Amino acid sequence: MRLDKYLKVSRIIKRRPVAKEVADKGRIKVNGVLAKSSTDIKVNDQIEIRFGNKLLTVSALEMKDSTKKEDAVKMYKIISESRIDGNEEA
Repeated sequence: MRLDKYLKVSRIIKRRPVAKEVADKGRIKVNGVLAKSSTDIKVNDQIEIRFGNKLLTVSALEMKDSTKKEDAVKMYKIISESRIDGNEEA
């Protein structure tokens, strides 16, 4: 599944155009590698997302096309969530 679609369906990011923009600005890494919105996501991939001064790392558990809220919660597991200093690079 494409990264931008996965982020939208899993509800990590609420809208797909926003997920695409975040990825294309170089704020997302998949398994430690800078990712584009078209990057293919598979089960057990680690996704690191930088939201301003917040760094969220999740592990992909399932791939579903369902947009139901209860399905979205089971799609990923939060590995870490932390604030980062403004001097750090993503």
